[in-house]
Amino acid sequence: MKRLILLMIVTLAVALFALAGCTAVQPTGAPIGATDQVEQSSADAATSGEITVYTALEDDQLSVYLPVFNERYPNIKVNLVRDSTGIITARLLAEKDNPQADVVWGLAATSLLVADQQGMLEPYAPAGLERIRPEFRDPADPPHWVGIDTWFSAFCANTVELEARGLPIPTSWADLIKPEYKGLIAMPNPASSGTGFLSVSAILQMMGEEEGWAYLDKLHENIAVYTHSGSKPCRMAGAGEVAIGISFDYRAIKQKASGEPIEPVFPAEGSGWDIEANALIRKDNISPAAKTFLDWAISDEAMRLYAKSFPITAAVTDVPLPEGYPEDPIAQLVKNDFVKMAMERERILAQWTERYDSKSEPR
Repeated sequence: MKRLILLMIVTLAVALFALAGCTAVQPTGAPIGATDQVEQSSADAATSGEITVYTALEDDQLSVYLPVFNERYPNIKVNLVRDSTGIITARLLAEKDNPQADVVWGLAATSLLVADQQGMLEPYAPAGLERIRPEFRDPADPPHWVGIDTWFSAFCANTVELEARGLPIPTSWADLIKPEYKGLIAMPNPASSGTGFLSVSAILQMMGEEEGWAYLDKLHENIAVYTHSGSKPCRMAGAGEVAIGISFDYRAIKQKASGEPIEPVFPAEGSGWDIEANALIRKDNISPAAKTFLDWAISDEAMRLYAKSFPITAAVTDVPLPEGYPEDPIAQLVKNDFVKMAMERERILAQWTERYDSKSEPR
């Protein structure tokens, strides 16, 4: 797996600032016990308070993950703001000059690269960073973002609907543009959904710009609706509203396991993918509790939770591969240039919107 971004240039001023930030100086003549009081005060601040966390993690994941944190740190109140990747990204960028979030948790790495280009991320090395595989984190020291897992393209095929129409289950991206699937497919809008963007970027990278846009033109003819959520196409397929939903791995596996007539399909050409990652937001007053949250969010405890949903996590765990995935999930992933996709994100989304937004559902 190739490295995700180029090593960032760290200026002397930033290095000195970081050094100053982690160096404690005891005032001359400080009373005996003052250091202990300061340390106790810092410890209290790190385990209490109120923080705002922006996330694109799924609701049914958050209902499992967050209670574990709350039990461990009952005096930290977490105000959770959850939406799809594109909407969270847009909100972050809109708040650049007056940031409201303290932490980003489980947002696409490509989105965090865009935020980082705007100077919005505060470098921070969470406790246990040495356990994180190098390709899952910003290589700067300290890193500006740290990954937790990957998610990737999958089709949700409604076996009942397809059988009723006498149609085969599609097994590839190439299958989706066949005329027999006209009007039967839902796909996420890449401007509002990270799942939509990773699928579009995979097509453009696998096929090249000219052939990729030509493919998307043909796919558009078969699309019934573009949704503003990466999981909604799979939910629609599960409900029989469409026969096929272009979605992502966790959602397809989850819905089949719950008894819906869904067959997860991992396209033969490979899946687009991204890394769900965390970051500390740069602001005037950074809460110590925000750093505590980021420490926990890459802990062994948290990684085991992620591994129950996703087969590829940023730190190695002892959790077995979730049922329903390919035996070698890493081999399913297409070659992905995150830097290029982050740099070209705005252009790609503008072009996609101009071509295809007429079929998007109302916001």
